[in-house]
Amino acid sequence: MERNPKLIIHKQKLLHNMRTLVDAAHRQGVAIALVSKVVCAHPAVIDCIDRSGCDMLADSRIENLLKAQSGLPKLMLRIGMPEAAEDIVSASEISLESEIDTILALEKAAARRNRLHRVILMIDLGDLREGVFFRDWDLILKAAQTVKACPHLELYGTGTNLTCYGSVLPDSENLGMLVSITERLRKELSLPIPVISGGNSTSLQLLLDGTLPKGINHLRLGESVMCGMIPGTYTPIEGCYQDAFQLDASLVECKMKPSYPIGTLSRNAFGETVEYVDKGMMLRGIAAIGRQDVRTDGLTPLDPNVEIIGASSDHLLLDLTKVQTYRVGDTVSFTPDYGALLAASTSPYVSKEVTD
Repeated sequence: MERNPKLIIHKQKLLHNMRTLVDAAHRQGVAIALVSKVVCAHPAVIDCIDRSGCDMLADSRIENLLKAQSGLPKLMLRIGMPEAAEDIVSASEISLESEIDTILALEKAAARRNRLHRVILMIDLGDLREGVFFRDWDLILKAAQTVKACPHLELYGTGTNLTCYGSVLPDSENLGMLVSITERLRKELSLPIPVISGGNSTSLQLLLDGTLPKGINHLRLGESVMCGMIPGTYTPIEGCYQDAFQLDASLVECKMKPSYPIGTLSRNAFGETVEYVDKGMMLRGIAAIGRQDVRTDGLTPLDPNVEIIGASSDHLLLDLTKVQTYRVGDTVSFTPDYGALLAASTSPYVSKEVTD
């Protein structure tokens, strides 16, 4: 029996997106780490990453890096905790770090394995997520010196993350600051520090515009290749597909009902106060998918005549009035945005299918 809801991976579209952006970066001398975390390192996506021509595979979960069957160097994205050092060294060749305690724990773990582990020191340029704050030069230098003093670690690079928490967009000023900090570290420590990782998919627009600051030679791309969009501005990327992933759900009810609830209103099951609009009678459909499966406000119906009007844990409510041809058992298809793709990929209730 076919399971529904279902996340469909259009493999050739995804591979096209990856190759398009990797090639664009390589033409400007920028290395690319492709990020598999949003799809939980699904084997079909890992195969696309391996075939894309990118420089490394990146993920934020140790479990994903361990299961990913790839010949590429692996980059651990989420900064580590000291007690996870053994797993980080086992699962990856490179990791993003910001805490001295974790750096020291990585040295011990790498020494036990007689293995060199590469560290990219994260610098917080104002987005206020991970990294040593860019104005605290003494701490930046101390962290870098700690890595240098560890015989089983290499200060492989510096990096930053923008937009994910504080919504700060990358620009020539903040990324230029990262370059300046790295150049100062190179001089102070007499180290090459070959990599300056200028952020995630939000930095891609600078690369495509030809305005990426000189010195930035590495980016970590996830949303841009998966969804064909520039996050932050949500701009479609020319030459990329925005529908490499598709979410299907079956209709379990289809009936004419009022559009406005009847009775005394309170908060819904999620504690939300919802404002309803009275549109008169409408053909209301219920699809067998809900908030436990996906971030429903990140779904766009492929049929422009279908409108999402709400969701509970297990039901997605649809206005089918403009169509009137849908019946119980029919499939309704959606394009997920990055947040919806993340949730659907993670949900054990959503089956996964690969198609060319």
